Amino acid sequence: MPQPTKKIWMDGKFVAWEKANVHFLTHALHYGSGVFEGIRAYRTISGKYAIFRLKDHVRRMFHSAKTLEMSLTHNEHEICNAIIRTVRVNEKACAGADSIYIRPLVYYGYGKLGLDPTGAEVNIGIACWPWGAYLGDKAQKSGISATSSFLKRMYSTPEIAHAKITGHYSNSILAKHDAHRKGYDEAIMYDLHGRVAEGTGENIFIVKNGKLITPPAGSILLGITRDTLIKIARDFRIPVLVKFFGKRQLYNADEAFLCGTAAEITPIRETDDKKIGKSCPGRITELLRELYLDIVHGKIAKYENWLDYV
Repeated sequence: MPQPTKKIWMDGKFVAWEKANVHFLTHALHYGSGVFEGIRAYRTISGKYAIFRLKDHVRRMFHSAKTLEMSLTHNEHEICNAIIRTVRVNEKACAGADSIYIRPLVYYGYGKLGLDPTGAEVNIGIACWPWGAYLGDKAQKSGISATSSFLKRMYSTPEIAHAKITGHYSNSILAKHDAHRKGYDEAIMYDLHGRVAEGTGENIFIVKNGKLITPPAGSILLGITRDTLIKIARDFRIPVLVKFFGKRQLYNADEAFLCGTAAEITPIRETDDKKIGKSCPGRITELLRELYLDIVHGKIAKYENWLDYV
């Protein structure tokens, strides 16, 4: 359960955490007709919190909303400001936290029940709370165990696959639950052609012969963290290949890791009870993780444009 903070921003107003409620007949509650983002603010070396790649997250949320034909009453600039204000008003409640997780949600609300949401309100909410490593601090140091899921990454067209729609995560929920029931930390999901796609809520990379490899656009969410790591790797002259790979290549990788705003960079120690590589985390995984954490904490001036200070 998220640690309660003070206020949640809802449709332009701050309401108390415990009073941030919606109607039972909210369209998104019944049909998954919402879009969302996961964003983090980190305490930087200056002592201030900075939101990482805020504008990129909000831009993707507006793209996601467009795929569901949502008409928003606020523009991107206004939502960015609302997110900053939400962190600011809750900062004392997050005192001492290294990072704050931020969850903006746009959803079809009350006013229409039936698959066609025309006539339903479009509502927006923003919450934040202190949150550590999604898969656990130990996982980031010693890696996780994963299992191949029989459930596929849901998509129809690339444009929709790239949207962060709440209803897209039903297969991920089932895959995650199945992995935990079997004693694994996470599940690896495949596309309809049997190629590696993602974790249940994270992008995936493997390393082979010093090269970083990640699946291309199509059946994956184009993650902000994924994009960040590709840019960092190329800046530090680590070769990056964006191409499909299968289960056998995952088994035979020198290193493998999941990444995302919540998961950050989490090494995969083994998949389907097969150990990956000679050590965990591997050299490139650890290097990228250290660089990423330095960047989000404001330690590398070159990437300051990715930070919005609160």
